[in-house]
Amino acid sequence: MSAKTGPMRVAVVGAGNISDEYLRSLTSFPDLTVTAVADLDPGRARTQAEAYGVPVWGSTAEVLGRDDVDLVVNLTIPAAHAEVALAAVAAGKHVWGEKPLTLDRESARAVLDAAQAAGVVVGNAPDTILGQAIQTSHRLLADGAVGEPRTVLTLMQGPGPDAWHPRPQFLFAKGAGPLFDIGPYYLTTLVQLLGPVTSVAAVGQTPRAERIVGSGPDAGTSFPVEVSTHISVVTTFASGVVGTSVYSFDSPVSRQLFEVTGADGTMEVPVSGFDGPTRLLTGTEPETPWRSVAAEGVARSRGVGVLDMARAIRAGTRPRASGELAYHVLDIMLSIEESVGLGEPVRIKSTAPLVPPVPLDWDPTTRTYDRTEQQ
Repeated sequence: MSAKTGPMRVAVVGAGNISDEYLRSLTSFPDLTVTAVADLDPGRARTQAEAYGVPVWGSTAEVLGRDDVDLVVNLTIPAAHAEVALAAVAAGKHVWGEKPLTLDRESARAVLDAAQAAGVVVGNAPDTILGQAIQTSHRLLADGAVGEPRTVLTLMQGPGPDAWHPRPQFLFAKGAGPLFDIGPYYLTTLVQLLGPVTSVAAVGQTPRAERIVGSGPDAGTSFPVEVSTHISVVTTFASGVVGTSVYSFDSPVSRQLFEVTGADGTMEVPVSGFDGPTRLLTGTEPETPWRSVAAEGVARSRGVGVLDMARAIRAGTRPRASGELAYHVLDIMLSIEESVGLGEPVRIKSTAPLVPPVPLDWDPTTRTYDRTEQQ
């Protein structure tokens, strides 16, 4: 069955821990079929392929050379994102990547330009923005639940993953830290709900030059910290909204918060996953209680962005979690780093397309590839 008349044929490149979440979802969507798994370790690729009923496994080069692959899901480490994406594009494949798009503007731009020249599409995580939780918030905001947005406050604080992760070194290396590891969830949601960012002003700290592995076979060993582990940011949006954000691995208190305040109230967005209620405070009295709005829509999980991308490709439209959106988020994160180093605000040169909310009846469990006129 060809890609034009059957399900979109997907290969997963990178068979690490996160591949379980993707493969579990991707193999359940009627609009997709997973045809191959690739990894630097052929044994690991085979293990994952056999676990999820995927017929083929092998090296990245072998999988990219196959005719039964239309779309590559790039789950490699961030430092390899650009190399694998460019190889997939050169092979004529669409590419969905894990966050971040790449580690620098030059390679990210190269991926997007190469894809455009080749006539293929790039999409990128996080796809939590397509979950029923954030989409419920998006629809409420678009419908004026709190009036015109004016300010936004986001907090992501905790003691850091070194206390529990058996190999946390990469999370404190260049291209990671709280900004690049967790920041994409918050920043992508900010842009999705409030539009593109025009400038950032940030300060950062690295209170500890070394961290200690807290669990696993390396417990007790130290490793260097290469990034700021506490960052405070003031963000200005093209719409005029002003945001305040904290990204920290230095707080003994674990806290996640995402609040949009508008002319008529405040909305608390459940940014940490695919499900969860949106909370609204819209009264004017001091004792006005928060109102909870349950997430609406069919349940979704990691990998739904790949499905949305496949449906968009068939319909000739832009995927919601697009490469352009991911580039803008990367540009924002790099600008935050630059602002920390310069000690002054940095203007954002890129922008991102405005994306309307996902329709309430959008269902990942239905088959649509033989009726694309409905997408």
